[in-house]
Amino acid sequence: MLASLFKPVRCFISPCPRQTSGRIAATLLFLSLLWGCQSNEALDHTEASVAAISYGENPALVGPETSLIPTINIAKAVGWQDDEMPTSPITDLEVNKFAAGLDHPRWLYRLPNGDILVAQSNKPEKNNEDGGLVAWLQRKVMAAAGAGVTSADRITLLRDTDNDGVADLQKVFLQNLHSPFGMTLVNNTLYVANTDAIVAYTYEPGQTQITTAGRKVTSLPAGEINHHWTKNLLASHDGRTLYVAVGSNSNIAENGFAAENQRAAILAVDIASGVKRIFASGLRNPVGMAWVDNTLWTVVNERDELGDNLVPDYMTSVQENAFYGWPYSYFGQNVDTRVEQNNPQLVEQAIKPDYALGAHTASLGLLYNGTAQSLGPLATGMYVGQHGSWNRKPRSGYKVVFVPFTDGRPAGLPQDVLRGFVNDKGQARGRPVGVIFSQTGDLLVADDVGNVIWRVSEK
Repeated sequence: MLASLFKPVRCFISPCPRQTSGRIAATLLFLSLLWGCQSNEALDHTEASVAAISYGENPALVGPETSLIPTINIAKAVGWQDDEMPTSPITDLEVNKFAAGLDHPRWLYRLPNGDILVAQSNKPEKNNEDGGLVAWLQRKVMAAAGAGVTSADRITLLRDTDNDGVADLQKVFLQNLHSPFGMTLVNNTLYVANTDAIVAYTYEPGQTQITTAGRKVTSLPAGEINHHWTKNLLASHDGRTLYVAVGSNSNIAENGFAAENQRAAILAVDIASGVKRIFASGLRNPVGMAWVDNTLWTVVNERDELGDNLVPDYMTSVQENAFYGWPYSYFGQNVDTRVEQNNPQLVEQAIKPDYALGAHTASLGLLYNGTAQSLGPLATGMYVGQHGSWNRKPRSGYKVVFVPFTDGRPAGLPQDVLRGFVNDKGQARGRPVGVIFSQTGDLLVADDVGNVIWRVSEK
């Protein structure tokens, strides 16, 4: 995500083609302003604000806005103080800590017996990307946003043995992994998506730790440049296929198309053979995935540097062999003029996503509820964990929302479920990521800045 943000810096250090003196000046200004761009505005949750950041099936897309200095509006990570916690605006719901003291918890998975697995993970430490000043600046920005910690590279098991809504057992389940993220159980095999490979482990029901060696199923796109390092997993209903969400290696393919091989896509992996293929492409950074009946859905982070209100992140049903625009176009066939249009026939085929989730909200978590079970007044629909913007004024995201569904389709504007992650000073006390239901129907939310798993339940 941060790659293109620092392209002006790269051009200043090692001049790019067609560079102008204005770009050099802008680079110097960019460096001088980088740490003076904190904003203290509080998040606005009014309907006007929701409309302004483009939600819904037919968002009103504004025109692109480009500038030499991209917007940087980092909510500095400060964590939760004392008894602070996020809140729900829904009066029937309450919030408590399900688990605390974790190390950058990103993704959640529930085992059949109700145990919760938490991937404690971050970007791979040994990642040979741009060195020198560029790498230093990237680390500073990431650290300010709470994403600069070393990856714990482990999965922890949480168990609520007395059913009081708090995990009283917290144990290392798997360790010595490589930036793990997605997890899924098929029969007696647990599949874990490291940043560079899917690994399979034999699982015995109820066990609290796996110490046996894993078996590599297939490699995943990684390499020396490994932007959008997360790899999520979802198994097919028949247990024969693993769907893998793989993000792009850049903002708009500025690292070259060779670096995007099998990226910006959802891959389908045959479990038996490990053979993989592209299931759908043109998805800049798909993360969460969910089944809505027999249809695969995903949530996607779109491109940057086209203005505060463009391009909206989105969730969409995923059609096999379909193309969703990246990098040539966005939200259907809206051409991105920054990208060389060397494949115009793809733009003609680009599918418009089903539902916009707001510009730069960094929507990551995705959880569908299609059962008769409800959480307070929230019944059939999709929960979305929005990690929050770093490049928009005013900020967007930093909350969990619920989008109602009817007949397998979005049916209305989202409703805030959990918010308060940014304080009145514009600092991030937390940032929501993965969302999942507990066995008792409570909503669990991974907070990778607060290092907490929050539980949202009925009063």
